[in-house]
Amino acid sequence: MSYDQLFFNAINSYSSLVKKRKLISQRHPLLYFLAVWARRIQRKAIWLLDNKNYTKTKSTTALQYRIKKHQSVLLKKLGENNMQLQINKVTNLKIAAKQINGILIHPGEIFSFCKLVGQPTQKKGYLPGMELSFGEARAGIGGGICQISNLIHWLVIHSPLTVTERYHHSFDPFPDDGRVLPFGSGATVFYNYRDYQFTNNTDYTFQINLWFTEKCLEGELRVNKELDFAYHVFEKEHQFLKIGDQFYRKNEIWREKFLKFQGGKVLDTELLTKNFARVTYTPSDYMELRLEK
Repeated sequence: MSYDQLFFNAINSYSSLVKKRKLISQRHPLLYFLAVWARRIQRKAIWLLDNKNYTKTKSTTALQYRIKKHQSVLLKKLGENNMQLQINKVTNLKIAAKQINGILIHPGEIFSFCKLVGQPTQKKGYLPGMELSFGEARAGIGGGICQISNLIHWLVIHSPLTVTERYHHSFDPFPDDGRVLPFGSGATVFYNYRDYQFTNNTDYTFQINLWFTEKCLEGELRVNKELDFAYHVFEKEHQFLKIGDQFYRKNEIWREKFLKFQGGKVLDTELLTKNFARVTYTPSDYMELRLEK
């Protein structure tokens, strides 16, 4: 069997799985909520019993050296989506950011987004924002806080910190609108069993700082001692595909580690992740695959 045929079969299997999952959740929503409840209980039990050292210490004083800074626009054009959900998202982001801003990650500690932020609820002031679920964009309490986990992940992959838990969306709902980062370079969260975690396996102490400007969420990753190396993250093999009547998007995220001195000598090159996702819009440029079953 050819590589193209294997690829085609894999896509068909993926599409069938997505359709079945959606069908089950639509017909039996109670089962979905029971599954979520059970997974949340399981995660809380893990937090209680795993004896791991999770980050909890904050400092209002910034560590001396900055590793990476990034910003993301707060209000974006996302198809025909309700702009009020975008406005509500800003409120959600500000509530969640307070739980993370200034957090220190000491040697041996684990950063857990969900453990730090907690469950987004109306009682805490969270509003309905846009979230991606069941293969579509819709309103949900606390929706939009993935913008923080996306930003943090981008900072972390420019450092020697080790990502130990990360998820990404299985579909791409909106065309790029001023996208700066490579597709699929973020990290989605859903309290509390879809967490974003990384571990500090180094001898350095790191710090995440978050703040807001009029138009952007901004963040930085800092460290207590200057590193003599840095990272460059880039995209390869980006492509839109059409198979049958469905569109898909694929790419690879790579990283180079290089010395800050000695002419920027590259020390290591590694593949971080391969992305493949269903697209719910019509791309302007794509390759159509017509393969026989």
